[in-house]
Formats: sequence, C-alpha cells, structure tokens
Amino acid sequence: MSVFHSDLFRQQALIAGSWRDAADGTTLAVSNPSTGATLGQIPNMGRAEAQQAVDAAAAALAQIMTAEQGKPLAEAEGEIAYAASFIEWFAEQGKRANGEIIPSPGADKRLMVIR
Repeated sequence: MSVFHSDLFRQQALIAGSWRDAADGTTLAVSNPSTGATLGQIPNMGRAEAQQAVDAAAAALAQIMTAEQGKPLAEAEGEIAYAASFIEWFAEQGKRANGEIIPSPGADKRLMVIR
C-alpha cells in the first residue's frame, strides 16, 4: 500500500494538542481487514490518558461552541441543551405512534371515531 500523506498515519495519540505515546509504551497493531496486512501500530492508552483526552476535548469544545455561536459559554450550553430537548421530545414521540385514535386510558373502554 502506498501512502501519499504519511503524516495522516501518525502512530501516536493527539491529546491536548500534542502527539503522545502510551505512558507504558505499549502499542496495538492495526491491520487491513481485507488482507490482514499490518498497517501500523497505535499507542495502547490507559485510563489516565483517556481521562486527559476527555478533559482536553471538553475544554476545546467550550471554545468551539462560543466561537460558533458568538455567545458566552453559559448561553451556548443553554442553547445546545434547548436544541437537545427538541431531539429528545421527537424521539419520545416514537413510543406514542398511535395513529389517529388515541388508546383508551381504561382496559374496559373502547374509543371510536366516526367521520
């Protein structure tokens, strides 16, 4: 396999803007699923590195949100939560796919619609 942009195959993890190896130096092989050929190695990051990556991503996300929305962080977070509430509301509507007749609240009653 010919690699035109070898920098795209960097065998380190990007955490907080810097490329890092695993703290213990261990790696995992990455293979091509169609041929089984080894493409490279990636660092076998542990819990501490994962937490560092999550913390760095959370800090970066705050900067991205404020830059994109042009608002202070608290307002940007509020707007995202508000938008997420719409997604949740419509997702919950899938549970209530009743058609045109709403189910009766009691098992001993039947609702009918006459047109």
